[in-house]
Amino acid sequence: MFAGFGGYIIYIALLMIIPLWAQSRVKGTYKKYAKKPTSSQMTGAQVAQKILHDNGIYDVQVQETRGFLSDHYDPRKKVVRLSSGNFHGQSMASSAIAAHEVGHAIQDAEEYAFLRFRSALAPIASFGSNASFFLIIAGIIFSMSNLFLFGIIFFSAAVLFQVITLPVEYNASSRAMEQLVSTGIIRNTEERETKKVLSAAALTYVAAALTAVAELIRFILMYTASQD
Repeated sequence: MFAGFGGYIIYIALLMIIPLWAQSRVKGTYKKYAKKPTSSQMTGAQVAQKILHDNGIYDVQVQETRGFLSDHYDPRKKVVRLSSGNFHGQSMASSAIAAHEVGHAIQDAEEYAFLRFRSALAPIASFGSNASFFLIIAGIIFSMSNLFLFGIIFFSAAVLFQVITLPVEYNASSRAMEQLVSTGIIRNTEERETKKVLSAAALTYVAAALTAVAELIRFILMYTASQD
């Protein structure tokens, strides 16, 4: 029993450590390259606007938003939102993140399959994430295996969303690098540093997917054990 309890503590610790490590890596890399200006000295807003227009996309706005690294693309309102530091910044970090978010806008314009699937899955995943734990806990407390099973099924939708997010984000980063180089926003000598920013940012999505899959496996094993 002690070994099992000890293993459970280690498991929970890993679930906490992995996301924290990923976030720390992202913040550290961002702060480092937020201090290094690009040779073009374009702001993140200018980078986003240029890439959009160079790709024939004129129906997407670029707006400033509050928060630290709160950058995102809103496909419903056709808006690329950049945090203030990246909106006004002229750094490698600002250019990389702005280009990445525009990468999502390009995906949207080209009807990229994984993005479409993720967008369709989003409301189901959101509901599943919120409802699953209540069902699983209720299933355990009241010894109702059907509730437990339904909770696992709902949670699976949230896990699938996290997994589908990986190709969407990596593809957006790939598009970002291609656009930054082809448009001359960064020089060849600046590619390595820019890739480090994008690679660090991707760690948060990898960490989220890993922890979600690990949680799903744990729930499945718990359910299987309860049937014995």
